[in-house]
Amino acid sequence: MRAHRPSRELPRHLDRLYAGFPFQRSYADDPISEVRPLAVDLRHAEVAGVFASTLAIGNTTAIRGAIGRLARLADGDVAKLVDPDWAGERARRLRGFRHRWIRGDQLDRLGSVLGEYYARHPSLETAFLGGLDAGGFASGLDALARVLRGDDGAGGRARRPPRGYVALFPSPLDPGRSPAKRLTLFVRWMVRSGYPDLGRWRRVPTGELRVPLDQHVHWIAYHLGLTARRSRSWGAVEEVSEALRRIDPIDPVRYDFVLCHTGISGDCPKERDLAVCGPCSVRPDCLLWRGKGTAA
Repeated sequence: MRAHRPSRELPRHLDRLYAGFPFQRSYADDPISEVRPLAVDLRHAEVAGVFASTLAIGNTTAIRGAIGRLARLADGDVAKLVDPDWAGERARRLRGFRHRWIRGDQLDRLGSVLGEYYARHPSLETAFLGGLDAGGFASGLDALARVLRGDDGAGGRARRPPRGYVALFPSPLDPGRSPAKRLTLFVRWMVRSGYPDLGRWRRVPTGELRVPLDQHVHWIAYHLGLTARRSRSWGAVEEVSEALRRIDPIDPVRYDFVLCHTGISGDCPKERDLAVCGPCSVRPDCLLWRGKGTAA
């Protein structure tokens, strides 16, 4: 079967989708709505962003609830989570924390690892840039993953990480070529200054960003011809990101929030449904509709 390719009109149709998108509706349903109030400066933004993106598993309501619970455990000041002087209290408060398969002892370890990192470096941007300069975006994510895993001994060399901790931070350079959706999302939050992102990192060009490829974005991207890959992988991330970069070289991932929430909201039913699909700006480009007219 011939690969589905983007139509010539897709850039114009994506811009129409973006221009008419109800950002405020979807902002309220996105984890970033819990992160932005906590991000009062660079350190708070990074800490809130790392913990929130780590918790970004499952539906958005549950994710926002988990971020909110974590912030309340820190009395609204997420910088406490990486303060060595608060380590004992952090461990005590996180003891019963659960979100999906993520446990409080894992988040306690993350706080310890970050605390030791910040004792030596001002920002996680330093780690990411080191990898980016050495080998591109995937290497930047790998550098971040290695920091957060504690591969340099952060978090205490003598203390073994909790069960399942290292698996929370996959790298696209690992043998499985993970799409690394949560770390890619964290970097998007930190780099982009366009709404609704935080824009706290100033040395990473937005044109270098990659799409955080969740199931909604992947499904829509495949059906718009932005990738030919049927499964999520780092290869699919690169294909989708490159296709969007050809449309907007300066800010290719500005479409990510819109595509993601088009899926989350049900505006994309993932089947031919004229009642829902009819008003969609990118319906003429969709594999389910191209060349099939408008009959339901």
